Amino acid sequence: MAFDFWTPRTIDEQIEFSKILFDLDQEIEALEQKLAKYQLAKQGMMQQLLTGKIRLV
Repeated sequence: MAFDFWTPRTIDEQIEFSKILFDLDQEIEALEQKLAKYQLAKQGMMQQLLTGKIRLV
């Protein structure tokens, strides 16, 4: 079969594969939270610039 190398063959391989996917999912979630935090900070800074509260020299 052409796709055998993509499927874990034993239960141990399946467990390891699921652990890797879980870790990747957690990392993606952490990066998404970090992105949201930076987007809020950017929005706040842009608001201060647009209202004239802060000036760039």
